[in-house]
Amino acid sequence: MSQAHYGARVGLPRIMSLLKEYGARASFFVPAVSMRLTPDAIEAVGAEGHEVGLHGWIHERCGDLSEAEEYALAERSAEVLRRCTGLAPRGMRTPWWDFGEHTLPVARHLGLLYDSSLMADDEPYELLDRGERTGIVEVPVAWIRDDAPYFPDDPAARQILAPRQVLDIWKDEFDGAFADGGLFQLTLHPHVIGHRSRIRMLRELLTHISDRPGVWFATHEEVARHTGSRIGIAPSLVHETSA
Repeated sequence: MSQAHYGARVGLPRIMSLLKEYGARASFFVPAVSMRLTPDAIEAVGAEGHEVGLHGWIHERCGDLSEAEEYALAERSAEVLRRCTGLAPRGMRTPWWDFGEHTLPVARHLGLLYDSSLMADDEPYELLDRGERTGIVEVPVAWIRDDAPYFPDDPAARQILAPRQVLDIWKDEFDGAFADGGLFQLTLHPHVIGHRSRIRMLRELLTHISDRPGVWFATHEEVARHTGSRIGIAPSLVHETSA
């Protein structure tokens, strides 16, 4: 519990300050219960131009839910997000990146523009539902670009790499994406990356990225809309999401 409090009390303000310094906007995927517990933090995120996306009700695993439970919790989560941000949800990241057999139908039911839970490519792509186009863009994730595997918050686990070693990995990942003219997507957790040595590492990464010409810092929604325009998703399939 106190670890989670660290993320909200210490990690999040550090991250917000750093993003503001570099003029970088981000997407924050927040469980609905966390939104209810820290509404001021969600308001601050939105005020800085960042996106807030769905991340389950209380970080439950989709695979443990029945179809009815997954639909019900998704609808409740979407309603909490609307109340906290004044906007309908544009996208989601499933807790634990757990994407079950009912998750895509739930995303379609909510009219989402994108998901960011799957790993089938380096670049965004459109999700199909049994061969049918959905108009939902996948903004793919990867464990190699996630802070949690490198810095486990389980007291029984061990930190396997020093922050500067992780920095080298992420720099190489970014440099590869830059060379391809593609996407560099990074997944961070306030209670993980928010510690002093890791924030220092993140600052160095943002400096490295900012030094490259033509880099676009974008929210996941912006990436999804840009992708939709490039891969021919019909305008009728790109859902309007303002409440």
